[in-house]
Amino acid sequence: MGSSKKWAAIISSVSSSLYFCLIVFQIPLFRIPCRSGKCTTPIEVTCFQLIISEVFPEFVAKVLLYPGALASAIMKGKNIPSYSKLLRLYNFTNLTNSGKADLLRLEVLAGSYLSVAGALIGARRMSLIGTLLLLWGLVREAIMFRFSCDKASGKAVYIYPTMAVFVLCAFLSIRKDLRKIIRCSKAKHIKKYL
Repeated sequence: MGSSKKWAAIISSVSSSLYFCLIVFQIPLFRIPCRSGKCTTPIEVTCFQLIISEVFPEFVAKVLLYPGALASAIMKGKNIPSYSKLLRLYNFTNLTNSGKADLLRLEVLAGSYLSVAGALIGARRMSLIGTLLLLWGLVREAIMFRFSCDKASGKAVYIYPTMAVFVLCAFLSIRKDLRKIIRCSKAKHIKKYL
């Protein structure tokens, strides 16, 4: 039984680290329209809402956005973005608070909050719940868009294949559940040879 604990700890820590990297370095997971154009990561949705609601100062959003902007600049071979022009890079300037559009995507917003918070503080169950809530909201938006008459506007919701890796990392980061899965697979494997 010690072996299942060891494997569960290794897989869980690797999955949790990968989940953190996907969140912080802003690997595109989806595309959803927002007032700044389009949002492609949970951190963008979270920071967009933090700036609009003015609950936290702008520097909190800048601190969350900067690692992803830095990684994107390095990957694309561009200049490293300046901290003072970061909100202009994401088109998060001159935003006004009208909560109507945000309440329509409440699952996406709540899922993004929980995913980002879970990744930053290491709360793995919070990350899983946020990821599932985010996925549910995106699928609901995609289905609602499919049956709406506003298809020509180009505001479709897309879920990128990296979302599958994101959901898998969120699920595999929960050590206790992973240990049960490993035990079940070992029991079937031993039973097969007897």
